[in-house]
Amino acid sequence: MRQGRWVSVGRLDLNTAGLLLFTNDGALAHHLMHPSAEIPREYWVRVAGDVSENTLEALRHGIELDDGFARFDDIMPLQALHEDDSQYNRYFSVTLKEGRNREVRRLWEAVGCQVSRLKRIRFGNVTLPKDLAQGRYRLLTPGETNALLEPIRPKKGPARTPGPR
Repeated sequence: MRQGRWVSVGRLDLNTAGLLLFTNDGALAHHLMHPSAEIPREYWVRVAGDVSENTLEALRHGIELDDGFARFDDIMPLQALHEDDSQYNRYFSVTLKEGRNREVRRLWEAVGCQVSRLKRIRFGNVTLPKDLAQGRYRLLTPGETNALLEPIRPKKGPARTPGPR
């Protein structure tokens, strides 16, 4: 592990914590990060602001940002939402399949909310273990590696039978 060049699969900004994947294969890192792979990334987010069901629907259906249309593929409150509840600091789990620069924060800002805490907890099938201390690492299991590679493996077409010559 101490030898070779290690490449980060994606990145986290200075104010984001959580799961980082590393590989010594630059082409693999590129394939895993490319939007065409559609690998889901899940984040836990704490937001300050008025979050109604209409706000959540807008985030699910999509919002035009400076660099194009963006939306959450999934968004789930980590606590119950009440219409008369004007409490700040709400917690959500959000999932998207691309990783544009500060996309999670920009989506929330577009609906008038401020992200006060953000943590990536999943990349594809790899989930951040709750007992893994900050700054520590673990190797992926062969099963995790295979499942992570599945979306980027070339698809096998139907077998071709030789025709008459």
